Amino acid sequence: MKKSLLTAMLSAAAIVSGNTYAAGYPDHAVRVIVPFAPGGSTDIVARLVTTKMSDILGQPFVVENKGGAGGAIGATEAARAKPDGYTLSIATVSTLAVNPACKPTGLGYDALKDFAPVTNFANVPNILTVNPKFPANDFKEFLTEITANPGKYSYGSSGTCSVLHLFGEAFRMSTKTDIVHVPYRGSGPAVADAVGGQIGILFDNLPSSFPQVAANNLRPLAISWPERIDSLKDVPTFAELGYPELNQPVWYGLLAPAGTPDDILATLHKAAAEALKDPAVVTALEKQGAFPSGNSPAEFAKEIQQQYDWAKEVVEKGNIELQ
Repeated sequence: MKKSLLTAMLSAAAIVSGNTYAAGYPDHAVRVIVPFAPGGSTDIVARLVTTKMSDILGQPFVVENKGGAGGAIGATEAARAKPDGYTLSIATVSTLAVNPACKPTGLGYDALKDFAPVTNFANVPNILTVNPKFPANDFKEFLTEITANPGKYSYGSSGTCSVLHLFGEAFRMSTKTDIVHVPYRGSGPAVADAVGGQIGILFDNLPSSFPQVAANNLRPLAISWPERIDSLKDVPTFAELGYPELNQPVWYGLLAPAGTPDDILATLHKAAAEALKDPAVVTALEKQGAFPSGNSPAEFAKEIQQQYDWAKEVVEKGNIELQ
C-alpha cells in the first residue's frame, strides 16, 4: 500500500479513537456481514462479540453469512454498503491481505480504501501438526526429515491462496525446504486427511485442529503465538525455534464502510471494546482457541497493513496464483 493511503487510514482511525459518540445511534437493527459460511471460526467469533454488542447498544446485531470466493463475495457487498453504521462486516486476513495479494485486480473491492477499521475482535494462533506416524517427534526431527527428503512430503491447507497456504509457503521459504502443497476446500477436509494419513503435514488455525491434537490424532510441532499457550505447554513457538517471521497469528475484526461518520465508528469501537472485556465473552472465545483484542482503530489499521505486506511478499516470492 502506498504510504499516503496508510497515512489517510491511520488519520481516520486516530479520529475514531477519540471521545465522540453518536447521538441516537443505533436506533434499529445493525447488519453484520460475515464473508464465510456458518459454523467456522469467523462466524463463531462474530456472533459471540456482536451478541454482546447488541446487549450494550440496545439494538439487534443481525449476522448474515455471505460466503464464497475466499470471502470476496461478502467483502465486496460490505464495501458497497451505505456508510451509515447499519451495515458492518467482519475483517479477516483472507479478505484484507491474502485476496488482494493473490488477485490485485478485479477483486471487487479495495481492501485498504473501502473500509474503516473499528477494532480487532480476536487473534487466533496458527499451528503446524503432523500425522502421528510421521517420522518425527518434534520440530527439530521434522526439519531434519523434510530437509533430507525434498519433494517427498505433502502439506495440506484450506485452499489455494488461502492464508494457510501462504503460511505453508512462508514456512517453506524460511526453512528452505521442499514440501508439496495439497489444497482442500476448507480446513475441515484437510484436518480429516491429515488424521487419516493421506497427507503427513498440516498448517491450520488452532481452533480447527485442536480437537484432533487433544485426542492425539495429530502431533503438534510449533505454534504461531507470542508465547506458549496453556493448553499446549509443550509446543514451542516459531520464534523460540528461530523463525520469528512465522510467529504471527490470524485475526477477526470489525469494519464499517469507508466514509462512515466518526461518531458512529467511535460508538461501535466503545461497544466492541466493552464486549471484549466481558468475562463470558472472553471465556467463550478462549474455548474456541481465540484470544480477545479490542485494540484501537489505529492499531488495527497497522495490523491490516502488516498482514497485507506479508501476504504480498509471500505471493510474489512464491509465484502463487489464485486458481
